[in-house]
Amino acid sequence: MSALARLSLNQETIKQWSLPELVEGCARAGVGGVGLWRGPVQEYGVERTARLVRDAGLTVTSLCRGGFFTADGWLSDNRAAVDEAAALGTDTLVLVSGGLPEGSRDLAGARERVAEALGELAPHARACGVRLAVEPLHPMFASDRCVVSTLGQALDIAERFPAEEVGVVVDTYHVWWDERAAAEIARAGAGARIHALQLADWITPLPAGVLLGRGQLGDGCVDFKGLVAASDAAGYAGRWIEVEIFNEGLWARDGAEVLGEVIARYGEVLG
Repeated sequence: MSALARLSLNQETIKQWSLPELVEGCARAGVGGVGLWRGPVQEYGVERTARLVRDAGLTVTSLCRGGFFTADGWLSDNRAAVDEAAALGTDTLVLVSGGLPEGSRDLAGARERVAEALGELAPHARACGVRLAVEPLHPMFASDRCVVSTLGQALDIAERFPAEEVGVVVDTYHVWWDERAAAEIARAGAGARIHALQLADWITPLPAGVLLGRGQLGDGCVDFKGLVAASDAAGYAGRWIEVEIFNEGLWARDGAEVLGEVIARYGEVLG
């Protein structure tokens, strides 16, 4: 599969598009994969979304997101997320673990809680044919969004389970800075645990709140070619590569223009 044929557009990159616009735009542009988010899917209807994507000949490459294991009702919500992923025809549910419990400073304990939560959720996911993909987020998110900050930490948790149950997400925005990234990608690949590969650039200065600071491909300092090559060498070759960018500047523009730019930049950074 060529690099361009592997491109999947994550829904958040062009958040201003409705689901029908997303599907139509990707099909028209020759982008064969889409990564979906639960909120818009629930609003449009899970089964309706599945038909929409299927009829357009597209593949749902992942569903975002489950996790946030400190929230009330987390288990029932995550089981629902697994069911939604299965209904959409994707085998990958991306998990963001959530931050520290209120008032806690115990990072190690919070990470252990993630492993315990996966132990409760994994049997249902396996029965549904859905893999749980633990996504480490940059350490700046450790307090409030994700106590799993490196691929190494994610793998330490994932490796307690069979690879067909739990793996990891390699997101360039979150791992580019880590001197251990290449070694941990190799480790993940050796265990068949790279369940998703996502691209976004790192640009500075970061905006207030930092969450929406992901950059368009090529605008920052991430070595996309190196990280994708490492992932492919570890056994990911030929599988989907999602572009997932949270950026208000992109959301304010015409969606078709943004998609064209994403396709062009994707080819440039991986060419």
